[in-house]
Amino acid sequence: MAMAFKMATTGMWVSDECKNSFMEMKWKKVHRYIVFKIDEGSRLVTVDKVGGPAESYDDLTASLPNDDCRYAVFDFDFVTVDNCRKSKIFFIAWSPTESRIRAKILYATSKDGLRRVLEGIHYEVQATDPTEMGIDVIKDRAK
Repeated sequence: MAMAFKMATTGMWVSDECKNSFMEMKWKKVHRYIVFKIDEGSRLVTVDKVGGPAESYDDLTASLPNDDCRYAVFDFDFVTVDNCRKSKIFFIAWSPTESRIRAKILYATSKDGLRRVLEGIHYEVQATDPTEMGIDVIKDRAK
């Protein structure tokens, strides 16, 4: 049976697959991004989709539903002004306007618990529409 990490404040659980996928992204660079979703019935946060190292930020944004909430982590590679290669991990809380109120509340109250399980996140972005999480926002934050 798979292990899960309990988030005490909300009664939600985070599957070990979430943490394992995140560690593979962080240390082995096998994923460019990971999308997480909450199964409301089992109260379990699970991996919804992973993007391979060749996938882009556009691939991540295209994979998010227009009418339901998700969490995502994205490994952003960039070059600094003094020509150093860097990588920063972004946590994205996606809560589109069209999603159900119940889903918005569930995702909002569970976010901090998931973030505690995923150690090593540099920045957080909250978005209700694609413009709030555009690549320009990511580039601006990663300086």
